[in-house]
Parts: sequence; structure tokens; C-alpha cells
Amino acid sequence: MATRAKNMLTIAEVLDEIDVPKSTFYRWLHTGRGPKSLKLPNGKRKIRRADLDTWLSTFESTAA
Repeated sequence: MATRAKNMLTIAEVLDEIDVPKSTFYRWLHTGRGPKSLKLPNGKRKIRRADLDTWLSTFESTAA
């Protein structure tokens, strides 16, 4: 179970990594432009590490 917890990021951890304001990130989530997230029964939202990495990879550009 500890391994699963390490694969789940809090919103604060994601914000720290991608360096955007909380309001911007929540706007992205609500408009479908953010990474997939999970809303837990306690109301907290978590992001899987793999989902964040996949989402970030969509912004990579290939050099010609």
C-alpha cells in the first residue's frame, strides 16, 4: 500500500512541480485540460504520477 501512496500526488505536490497557481490548475481540471485526477471519498483530490507524466508529455515538442 505504501508503494501505491507514493504513486499518488497531492495537488500541492503537483503545483510545486509544474509551478502554476492553484486557481489555474483547478480551472484546467474543471475544463478538462488538466491531468486525470481522482476525487477520494474524503473530498481530497489526488493525481497519479503516471497520469501527470502522460499529461506533461503532451506538451513536449519535437525538434525538427
